[in-house]
Amino acid sequence: MSAMWKPSQSGPITPNTTPEPVRPTTPAPAFEAPGRTAPAVADQATIGKGLFIKGEISGSESLFIDGKVEGSINLPGNRVTVGRNGQVAASVSAREIVVLGKIRGNVSASDRVDIRAEGALTGDVAAARISIEDGAFFKGGIDIRKPDAKPASPVAASTPAPAPAEQAKLI
Repeated sequence: MSAMWKPSQSGPITPNTTPEPVRPTTPAPAFEAPGRTAPAVADQATIGKGLFIKGEISGSESLFIDGKVEGSINLPGNRVTVGRNGQVAASVSAREIVVLGKIRGNVSASDRVDIRAEGALTGDVAAARISIEDGAFFKGGIDIRKPDAKPASPVAASTPAPAPAEQAKLI
């Protein structure tokens, strides 16, 4: 029996070393799959369903809003996503704005505004690109800005004539 115990003692030492790395390794890949989404979440702040914020939000990371926000949101170079439960009564300025919930206020994006089928936006939009899915609600004006048009304000004054033609092509 003592011969059996020696192999058993050396046996558990090896399995103890093996299961510890293997078990953390097994959950690690399980977390890595969601982890591909997690880095986006790690770079993104969240305002949850139960939160209500009144005031000015500014910063240097993306924001997901599933609660209520009143005031102004200024996140240049980042994305603002209004979740399905999100209700925003604010002016929003960001690189990219995605609307799944409701926004009441003017919106300005250096890149694009995306209003999804469940989303509703009431206010004026100024962006380089805009996407409005079937079923989405939008009430307001649209100002399509070229990415390089910011410094060229005089050019913007001379472009209103082509702009209605471009709008006619879009319709």
